[in-house]
Amino acid sequence: MEKKKESFFEQLATKITCWTGSSAAFGIALLVVIVWGISGPIFKYSDTWQLVINTGTTIITFMMVFLIQKSQNKDSKAIQLKLNELIAASRHASNRMVDIEDLTEQELDVLHKYYQKLSDISEEDDDIHNSHSIDAATNLEKEKVEHRKKHHKDQTSESES
Repeated sequence: MEKKKESFFEQLATKITCWTGSSAAFGIALLVVIVWGISGPIFKYSDTWQLVINTGTTIITFMMVFLIQKSQNKDSKAIQLKLNELIAASRHASNRMVDIEDLTEQELDVLHKYYQKLSDISEEDDDIHNSHSIDAATNLEKEKVEHRKKHHKDQTSESES
């Protein structure tokens, strides 16, 4: 897939979010707060002195909220696409799980209950390496029960003879 050129805003947003998450950015922010705190007595803790830090942090916080949200949206979309690819590529995964992020909260709660049931089924399984869709887990559990019944019946008839 050919990579398209990112817009100026996209490039700027990526660079800013990467930089603000760095140790250097934290160090600079800490240094600014320390300098501001030390300068308090010099400016006699005036309203202007307080206004400088309040205004600065408000503006930075306001702008960062949007940059962080943009970054989160992009990351979230990429993760969803990767998960959808894994579901589509796996023979044992349920394709019904693709694009569930578009469901309502109530619909997600229904799915959560199904997966809680799956969890309960897998707790009964001794093999920790098994992973199944709800349908596969239910069918495998039925097969196991039938196998146990048959196996138990065979053992009972052998012991009686």
